[in-house]
Amino acid sequence: MLKTLIRTAAMTTIVAGAFAFSQAAYAQDTMKSGSDTMMKSGDAMQSGDAMKSGDMPMVGGAPMDPMKKIPENASQAKNLTTLVAAVKAAGLVDTLNGDGPFTVFAPTNAAFEKLPAGTVDELLKPENKDKLTKILTYHVVPAKATSDAAMKMIEDDGGAHTVATVEGAPITLRMNGDKLVIIDESGHGATVTQADVMQANGVVHVIDTVLMPKL
Repeated sequence: MLKTLIRTAAMTTIVAGAFAFSQAAYAQDTMKSGSDTMMKSGDAMQSGDAMKSGDMPMVGGAPMDPMKKIPENASQAKNLTTLVAAVKAAGLVDTLNGDGPFTVFAPTNAAFEKLPAGTVDELLKPENKDKLTKILTYHVVPAKATSDAAMKMIEDDGGAHTVATVEGAPITLRMNGDKLVIIDESGHGATVTQADVMQANGVVHVIDTVLMPKL
């Protein structure tokens, strides 16, 4: 059973302007009755002590320190370099360095390579910053959600649980066997390949496909 899947509510992103709402109230709305299962910020630490490098989860060959925030950890992962570049181009690094909590569904480099040829280069152009921001914030939920929490909500809701993203549009969480899948507005699915990578300001779940809102 993959505990590597999520509960509620990818790298890494959000627009400062999109945060004109109250995170606490927003998180309560999106988490529904499962909100009581969310982990608090300190839960990621074992006995309140920093974990040694060898005990940390590895993403892209790099240890993910639960005492560091999302951008710092993501920048060390060799399989998230495209996502990191996109976050920088969209001007979202400072936002993701905020207190959060955030749940980020982080597409790998291979996930971006699935997009039509030239798509990433186009999105990284300054004139397409708004579109890039919209896509990136579609991968973020303004709450800290573990895989256990997500799976319980899916079960409680009869097999599918809808969550609002920071972008505003919804994603739908489902199970495919023992794997958690996130369905975007177009009906395409991304599978969580590594879940519950705890951060100082949230949690990251690595996914194999870029989620797309309606543009």
